[in-house]
Amino acid sequence: MNRLLCGLAANPALPPELVDRLIALAATPPGPSDLPDPAGLSADYLADLLVRNLSERADLGPAQVAALAALDEDTPAQLAHSGHLGAGDVDPAVWPLAALALLDEGRGLPEWARRFAADPDPSLRQRLASCAGLPADVEDTLAADADPEVTAELAWSTTSAPVAARLARHPHAEVRQSVAGNEAVPPASLAALLTGHGLPPARSCLVCDGREIPFAHDPSFQDVDRDLPAGAGCDGTHGSTVHGTWARALSNPAAPPEAVAGFAGHPSVWLRLAVAEHPGLPAEVYARLAGDPAPRVRAAVARNPGTGPEVSRVLAADPEVDVRRAVAHHPRVPFDVLGQLTPTTRLGPHPLPPISAATPEELARGAASGNGRVRMLVAHRHDLPPELRDRLAADPDASVAKAVAPHPGLSPERLRAMVALHGQQVLARVAANPDAPGDLLAELARHEPSARRALREIASHPNATAEALLPCLADGKSRVRAAAHPALPAAVVVGLLADPDPEVVEAAAGNPSLPPAVMAQLLP
Repeated sequence: MNRLLCGLAANPALPPELVDRLIALAATPPGPSDLPDPAGLSADYLADLLVRNLSERADLGPAQVAALAALDEDTPAQLAHSGHLGAGDVDPAVWPLAALALLDEGRGLPEWARRFAADPDPSLRQRLASCAGLPADVEDTLAADADPEVTAELAWSTTSAPVAARLARHPHAEVRQSVAGNEAVPPASLAALLTGHGLPPARSCLVCDGREIPFAHDPSFQDVDRDLPAGAGCDGTHGSTVHGTWARALSNPAAPPEAVAGFAGHPSVWLRLAVAEHPGLPAEVYARLAGDPAPRVRAAVARNPGTGPEVSRVLAADPEVDVRRAVAHHPRVPFDVLGQLTPTTRLGPHPLPPISAATPEELARGAASGNGRVRMLVAHRHDLPPELRDRLAADPDASVAKAVAPHPGLSPERLRAMVALHGQQVLARVAANPDAPGDLLAELARHEPSARRALREIASHPNATAEALLPCLADGKSRVRAAAHPALPAAVVVGLLADPDPEVVEAAAGNPSLPPAVMAQLLP
């Protein structure tokens, strides 16, 4: 097995008879004589990749699907996920994983769910518990399952409020921890998980199951039953799991604000962080957390949509740059606060939430600002009115032009004018414009001095021509992308099959421009 075969398996132009040959190869276990992969990938991994690429092909015929399904117990599930197997093709007793895959996608039969709910294999029951839309009687059966990991999976995935409320009172702490993150849990049950009021104590957890109490997990010891997190311990109160339950419940948007607010002064920074991220708390709680000693907590407050403008103004002057940057990602931060942030804080290349939510009037004011950084923030929004877009494209500030360059709708003439004015600074962003024509991409690829980021954009651009792609082969990362581009000349693609980089070989083998005769020669 090698990368070349994996690339061929994903090639959409591979003829049906060669697909048959690859399936036959996939049925042959990799042996010790196989050449090692230069990137260190094992023969078993490559064999799995080959089967996965074959299973995801859209052109498989019934005989090919049957041949792939016969390879092992996992492949039928891949074929089911890819749409090649339906309920009429699957026997759950023969292909249980495929049946569970169909159940998970809502294409299975209800009687399959009842069958798996009574299956003696807990791993199959656990997979079933993660499926959406299970019949009510099946959820009831799984909620009473003797294996807590099965029930915990149901607790995490159920959309039934009564089932979730029932599992919030489960005697196993692991189940309670799972259900705490489920938004279907009624607020009263989440409050009980946080405060303990009206909730009987849990009787066991995964840490203490089958062990003498007190137990502390040695981080250097590999637990023979299951992997426990470092520092996990239990003295009979299931402290590690209870802490995890609090963290999930505090992060749950359905948790009642009054129960969440009670943890604002907790000694654990992780719990205070979860409180700071909750969107529905009283203003005084956010104001208190804005003074938290942990910068990550203050940053969470700064991003929180529930935080008011007064707190945003305070945090815009925070000494930590991550906190100030978080202020800019608040969806309703005032425009003047953004202007206050730009001299001291790099705000990133993507449209900020307040820019995305800005009105046309606010955008026009921002685009007319004397502060180039504010104009740049507006230019990052790529659904601007055409006249505003074109004005920013002609901006003398390179950072503004760079931000607006990928905007759809810019004419080739305007894109060329930006390159003429700003040169290498805007090459990559102009190359990323979806409307850039092939001749312009070729000009950018030949530009001196060149820009490696521009070559990477060109190498994967759907409008790239052969003339534009050939210079991309000189750059390592661009070479992989260009090798897969269908506009690359067939002779060049064939030459790349002998490239020393296995990623380039795989990309070239998957290129639909590869001649079928060459594909046939590559397969034994």
